[in-house]
Amino acid sequence: MKKKISLLVSLIIGFILGIQVMGKKNKKNLQTRLLISNKNLMLFRVMTQWVKIKQEGKNLSEYFERAGYKKIAIYGMGYIGETLLSELRRTETEVLYGIDQNADTLYANINIVSLEEELPEVDVVIITLVDSFEAISEKIHRKIDCPVISIVDLVYDI
Repeated sequence: MKKKISLLVSLIIGFILGIQVMGKKNKKNLQTRLLISNKNLMLFRVMTQWVKIKQEGKNLSEYFERAGYKKIAIYGMGYIGETLLSELRRTETEVLYGIDQNADTLYANINIVSLEEELPEVDVVIITLVDSFEAISEKIHRKIDCPVISIVDLVYDI
């Protein structure tokens, strides 16, 4: 009888510990999914605002021209970075280069460098990531002395 009770207690303890381990794993998985979801929501909002700007007949290059930014660099050559590069292609604003942590694996019509490389002088750097602006801006300021602007702020300020 004691063996059966001991086995039952062991099973219950094992079951409870298993639930706790799975709960922690699921919580971490849920937190990761929530971060990704929030990032995708921000991307959606930025692109929606950008479409509204285009529907009003405006172009982001107008902002750069008014601010006197003729030569820029784009940080983050993902979807938003490529879209910005494409929009500025036939304007007075010249994109000198892109900056990306995956510089060695990306292809674009401009030179793409990593933050570990020398950054040529530009009038402004546009960060196209929707998160981590402060940390990235700080790293850029250690490498080059120019204004750094978030694409999020840019599309909502036009």
